[in-house]
Amino acid sequence: MMAGRGGSETDAAGGPARHLPVLLTEVLDYLAPQPGGVYVDGTFGAGGYTRAILDAADCRAIAIDRDPNAIRDGQALVAEFGGRLTLVPERFSALDAVAQAAGETLVDGVVLDIGVSSMQIDEGERGFSFRRDGPLDMRMSQDGPSAADLVAKLSETELANLVYRFGEERHSRAVAKAILAARAEAPIERTLQLADIVAKVVWAKPHEPHPSTRTFQALRIAVNDELGELARALAAAERILKPGGRLVVVTFHSLEDRIVKNFLANRSKVASGSRHLPAVAGAAPSFTLLARGAVEAGEEERAANPRARSAKLRAAARTTAPAHPYGDLGSLLPPLPVLDAHRRR
Repeated sequence: MMAGRGGSETDAAGGPARHLPVLLTEVLDYLAPQPGGVYVDGTFGAGGYTRAILDAADCRAIAIDRDPNAIRDGQALVAEFGGRLTLVPERFSALDAVAQAAGETLVDGVVLDIGVSSMQIDEGERGFSFRRDGPLDMRMSQDGPSAADLVAKLSETELANLVYRFGEERHSRAVAKAILAARAEAPIERTLQLADIVAKVVWAKPHEPHPSTRTFQALRIAVNDELGELARALAAAERILKPGGRLVVVTFHSLEDRIVKNFLANRSKVASGSRHLPAVAGAAPSFTLLARGAVEAGEEERAANPRARSAKLRAAARTTAPAHPYGDLGSLLPPLPVLDAHRRR
């Protein structure tokens, strides 16, 4: 994943392929890179945010991506910036450990751009696109169970729950029923094969997203544990940011934004808590909000890059208070379907 994305074609779950970093000006404004600072880009992708950070100040960047292709393609940027850029193959939920392994006890900023990257979408063989034929894969790290495994193994109820909760698809039961009927005839192993199955039970008007958008999104989120990764990454950022350090997160759908919103609301209040994330009694605020509510792209950017229409940025600064105990991060997440079936291999 994830930064350095933009584009105009609605082509995969989560939005169109992106070739320009979304909300780049706003990200830099809130991150405020300073000479001598150390900044973690937890979602490197094509390196759009990382390059902008290194161009903005004589600072150091530690960039992370779980996709081996992003790590491979990012070596040119590593060479360009010499010792100022460290690029690490890892999940961004481990960003604090990555920074510490790179010799940084605390850092000045963390930026996360949550979603699927243009490189992953553009390569049909990665299995993210419902417009390009390829194996039904969707694995960002290219290991572990694939989307095809979920489609083949999960029960009708599990599939319906997954598509409803992760894809927010109102027709999830019809989608699950159609998948089971189709897989009884033949294995579902290709992206266009699944897209055609979903399109027969979900209808969309010409100006609306592709009928299989939400189903593909749900499978991608489940395969990569994206919401769990995000919740853990927020806690990791809290642990690694120095007092005054900035956290900037860009999301592209309501499930992601809700997690970030609830986390920052909890961490910026004194023993407030909520049904989403109960606070530890007496814990001092570990963040101060830099933006009241979500920051959205302006009209010009939305016109130039349709992906920006759904983008929301939230930002906060670290206080001097200790990081809260790990806490019940699971309560940040929507009720989850049972997914054990695809892990028994």
